[in-house]
Amino acid sequence: MATHRSCALWSYCGRRWSRVMRCCRLSGLCSSWPSGPLGARHLSQEKPATETHFGFETVSEEEKRGKVYHVFESVAKKYDVMNDMMSLGIHRIWKDLLLCKMRPFPGTQLLDVAGGTGLAWVLGDAEELPFDDDKFDVYTIAFGIRNVTHIDQALQEAHRVLKPGGRFLCLEFSQVNNPLISRLYDLYSFQVIPVLGEVIAGDWKSYQYLVESIRQFPSQEEFREMIEDAGFEKVTYESLTSGIVAIHSGFKL
Repeated sequence: MATHRSCALWSYCGRRWSRVMRCCRLSGLCSSWPSGPLGARHLSQEKPATETHFGFETVSEEEKRGKVYHVFESVAKKYDVMNDMMSLGIHRIWKDLLLCKMRPFPGTQLLDVAGGTGLAWVLGDAEELPFDDDKFDVYTIAFGIRNVTHIDQALQEAHRVLKPGGRFLCLEFSQVNNPLISRLYDLYSFQVIPVLGEVIAGDWKSYQYLVESIRQFPSQEEFREMIEDAGFEKVTYESLTSGIVAIHSGFKL
């Protein structure tokens, strides 16, 4: 019987990068290359369940995996529309800025985790990537690492699969650094976003989880320290839109 894991959709880009980042959904573990040239490895057995958070709710780790999976199953069809509505289209600018920092070139071996872009898709666990060591030039993840059960393990895996000199880039919601904007942002997040989710996507609970999960995510400085603890060097971050989101960067040296 299949079990829910911390699922993430990775896209592997060799010669081309697509600008559109979106959440996609598949079941099982698959690759568009039957012979598996990505260097897939077997995932380890399930670990004993312990407690973690799902938004503001305390749940078992196994329960969180299932809940996160069902959130994205529920919102997938309206994902891009809701992103445009919630951010007034600003999320597209944030993603363009991530691309500007990346500066991909022909031949770049890119792993985009928790996205739906690229030439080959693989569905699996961000905490146990099915790729060989020292495989990629760039690892990106946009609005995905917040949903991982063990963020530290996901960061360690990012470090493992990157080549020496490879770069880690993460775009994620963060901590607003202006008190007035923070109060307005909280009001909008808790009073407006779930209502938009109900009206547009027919799903209040998933967007309530969204705003709660943002508040549970580490601050810019705390996340920077976590990235350094995973082995990355020259770790920096840039806050965007008063800290609503931040782009963190680090190198495997």
